[in-house]
Amino acid sequence: MTAPLETEDYRSLLVSALPPAQDADTVEPTLFNLFTPDSHRLALHVDTTVVRGGRGVGKTFWCRSLLDTQLRDVAAEEYRIERLRNLKVSPGYGAKLQPELYPGAGELASLVGSGVRAYDLWNAVLLVALGQTELQGEMEWTDRIAWVQANPGARDRTIARVDKQAQVDGLTHLVLFDALEHLHQDRVQADRLVAGILQLALEMRLSTKNIRCKIFIRPDMFDGALLHFPDASKLTSNAASLQWTITNLYGLFFHYLGNHESPESARFRSGTGNWTEHAGRHLPPSTLLGDQQLQTSVFSDLAGPYMGANYRKGITYTWLPNHLMDGVEQVSPRSFLNALSMAVDETRGKYASHAYAIYHEGIRKGVQSASQTRVNEISEDMPWVRTVIAPLVGQQVPIDQGLVLDLWQKAKLTAALVKEAARTNAGGSETEVRTGPRYPDEHLRLIDELIALGVMRRRKDGRIDLPDVYRIAFSIGRRGGVPKVQPQTAG
Repeated sequence: MTAPLETEDYRSLLVSALPPAQDADTVEPTLFNLFTPDSHRLALHVDTTVVRGGRGVGKTFWCRSLLDTQLRDVAAEEYRIERLRNLKVSPGYGAKLQPELYPGAGELASLVGSGVRAYDLWNAVLLVALGQTELQGEMEWTDRIAWVQANPGARDRTIARVDKQAQVDGLTHLVLFDALEHLHQDRVQADRLVAGILQLALEMRLSTKNIRCKIFIRPDMFDGALLHFPDASKLTSNAASLQWTITNLYGLFFHYLGNHESPESARFRSGTGNWTEHAGRHLPPSTLLGDQQLQTSVFSDLAGPYMGANYRKGITYTWLPNHLMDGVEQVSPRSFLNALSMAVDETRGKYASHAYAIYHEGIRKGVQSASQTRVNEISEDMPWVRTVIAPLVGQQVPIDQGLVLDLWQKAKLTAALVKEAARTNAGGSETEVRTGPRYPDEHLRLIDELIALGVMRRRKDGRIDLPDVYRIAFSIGRRGGVPKVQPQTAG
């Protein structure tokens, strides 16, 4: 089944329907962009405490959706989770500045510096969310925490009372924690703060029926918190991961194309099956969401079937996600959509007469752009990754593990990582701030850490590889692969 759209119609639809390249903090969920892949259903369950996911996979999107009554109701119906309709939801931490509900990053740093226990801090946040009278209004967080420390009995009575009343009302109190990478610039302190959240969440899960926490977190941060709160492993049994299959990614893409207010969008829907309307938006037919053969056909109408003259150059449908996949075989929807947006722009700018709406050279350019964005993101989250990869620039993958270790040794990598970890605090004295890998002086374990992050992968023959989504922007070559981004030179 094909959509009855001409090339220029498709390009017009793509330009207007695809979201602009944005980070999670600037994207607000709406009925238009709410997409509910089956693989995310477990993450929305009220009793799922930990939701793991890397950058761009939807942690902040789902957190903000749960805070919105209308979007929560839509998710309840489409995921068939009736309990989502009966929630009282509060933010426990997030990117937005809400000092009346939780301390911001600056105040957190001050609190941690004064020796406040993370568990006491998050108990104060919980009691504010539950309506503890003594903690409401304009009040310093130091005073709130001091009240919690001085009144452990009152704290327990409040939680028991709210839990009992929620049972009577048929409600669940849900406290959401997101943007945990902004908790503290010192990784060890951030790990301790996360451990405090996990400790509180586990306590609520074990001791109450109707008070729950949901924690949206990067996998590496969850693993780091386990070092400070071993009992957090008890939360892994019901943890969920925000993962995206290839059909999920294309389903999201087609969802955007079918939900734009334009004649082209209506024609796209009419040519791709029986779309239905629900809650003010259009839902694609199940075949367009889960049938790879149909998805391949529809995408071929937009971009052609091949990445060149024939199938030997690659199938466009699989080539794009395969080259955006990290070392643990995951593709973020943000990278996927951004690559498509760049592909359309490149096609319109340089290949406007091409027979298809998206030219395969535009797709290659989109992958290069997505790689640069991904490397920028991981460099912000974990600056040490760029330091570790720098000695490999100019090499080709796959590369012998022994050569990697030799290059690191010659570059005096351990000393470089230790130096990078030293930061100057506001007082001007040197202090050690842990922002690096866990084992900077054990290079074999460092490779394992990069593999766990998806930056590297180990082939069956033992050689080390870098997935294209990192390799390209890190200026590491691959014979016959997408060209690496050339380093900028001073003119």
